[in-house]
Amino acid sequence: MFEEITISDLGVITGAQIRLHPGLTVLTGETGAGKTMVLTGLNLLLGGKADPATVRTGASTAVVEGRVVVPDGSPVLARAEEAGAAVDDDGGLLLVRTVSASTDGSPGRSRAHLGGRSVPQAVLGELAEQLITVHGQQDQARLRSPQHQREALDAFAGAAHGALLAEYRQAWAERGRLQATIDDLTARRQDLAREAELLRLGLAEVERVDPQPGEDDDLAQEIVRLEHAEDLRAAATGAHAALLGDEDAPDAGANAAALVEHARRLLDAAGEHDARLAELRGRVAEAGYLLADAATELSSYLQDLQADPLRLDAAQTRRAELASLTRSYGEDVAAVLRWAEESGRRLLDIGDGDEKVAELTAERDALDARLADLAGRVGAARREAAERLAATVSAELAGLAMGGASLTVRVDDAPELGPHGGDVVEMLLVPHAGAPARPLGKGASGGELSRVMLALEVALATSPDRGEHTPGTFVFDEVDAGVGGRAATEVGRRLAALARGSQVLVVTHLAQVAAFADRHLVVTKSRDGAITASGVGEVTGEDRVRELARMLSGQEESDTARAHAAELLELADLAP
Repeated sequence: MFEEITISDLGVITGAQIRLHPGLTVLTGETGAGKTMVLTGLNLLLGGKADPATVRTGASTAVVEGRVVVPDGSPVLARAEEAGAAVDDDGGLLLVRTVSASTDGSPGRSRAHLGGRSVPQAVLGELAEQLITVHGQQDQARLRSPQHQREALDAFAGAAHGALLAEYRQAWAERGRLQATIDDLTARRQDLAREAELLRLGLAEVERVDPQPGEDDDLAQEIVRLEHAEDLRAAATGAHAALLGDEDAPDAGANAAALVEHARRLLDAAGEHDARLAELRGRVAEAGYLLADAATELSSYLQDLQADPLRLDAAQTRRAELASLTRSYGEDVAAVLRWAEESGRRLLDIGDGDEKVAELTAERDALDARLADLAGRVGAARREAAERLAATVSAELAGLAMGGASLTVRVDDAPELGPHGGDVVEMLLVPHAGAPARPLGKGASGGELSRVMLALEVALATSPDRGEHTPGTFVFDEVDAGVGGRAATEVGRRLAALARGSQVLVVTHLAQVAAFADRHLVVTKSRDGAITASGVGEVTGEDRVRELARMLSGQEESDTARAHAAELLELADLAP
């Protein structure tokens, strides 16, 4: 329930504080006084779109604040706490919306706060669904649409029906995802078959060549060695001769090993007389051992080294085979082997495509059966609720000066299932006894639609199955348009009846409606130079009689109008 709304610099309103209470509150005032801005401010608190043009001329920002009290366990509290909002001990929650004026042609900015925490505008919109129901003249046009009629019937059917419908919608969404996957796989089947064939060809080529890890590097080294075999042999032979000498050479004794051995013997003989020289003798001896080992290795190398043209040709051929793979599947043999491993897995996945489609199709068919069952249960609930709703609204219409009128709610099978079930909902109005039933979307007048909408809202608000967290605040913006005389009095009576269990705020121009209010607020305006300011205040006693007289005749001091106004108030006090 809203406790108060404070508006600053919005449209013609410089500053106004509106205190709201349980029961029926009406808001009246002359045309242009600012009633629309009050509703605009309320719309901003409910997450509506901000228009910088609504900021009062000369002001930089417009600010709307509202305080609402919600009961424990309300989803509003849970969502507010999730957004980080601070909640008062009594369940009070502060909503704030700030709109900046447009400057230099640039768009203004809007900010939203909830419980002292900045939140996205959409959060206020989420809370609005749980806090308040707003009806304006545009809602009468929406009432003509089958979608709005279906939504009204679903709301009347109750919480259990709502849960069943939510289950159906969830299953419908899942079916849509399944079908999209099936369609994608089916559409891509030809592309996948082409991809699979290319993968098989590539894997067959890799399997034929059978590359081994590191083989490309080993071949490269072997080919270089075979190509330079004679140079390598000459170098190794010369080195070996330098170390050990060439037995066929005339100076065979002049070699590195012999010279080092001669040096060792010289040091060995003299080393007995000097410890330092003896140490050097050991190092020379070690060098001799190293030279001998190197000579042995060179000898073994020469024995293994062969100039093999056939082997060189085979190695080059093998490297060409590997090169054909690396050109197509990777920069080296390691990359080719990785490609083969990944492609094998991909081929398995593609090979399972038909099986996957069959599996998903079976899952979709099972879901279709479940949807058909849920749709049947949803339709049965709608048909049962349709009878109750028609009877309830017809009774309400009788109390709204539409004696003999009745509402028929028809639920027919749709050609196929849809996101909201398998039903087509249509509301038909019999405006008076003997008249044919006509769809609300065709032929119902504005006044009739106003009263049907009010009767529907009363039926929804008083339904025992309406659910635990139905919004407790209703706002009606001149829904009595096109209504007058006794019908207007009955509209006021029904609004008062609705307000017995809810908070109801009505913007009206009819004194017959305003007379039934528990509190009567009047928007008044004054002109101060070029700036128009409006205030909102409660009227009681003679002030209220005067305002009702103004609404009746435009002459608030007319004795006849005042007498009529007093009579309306007396009639409202006597209303059951």
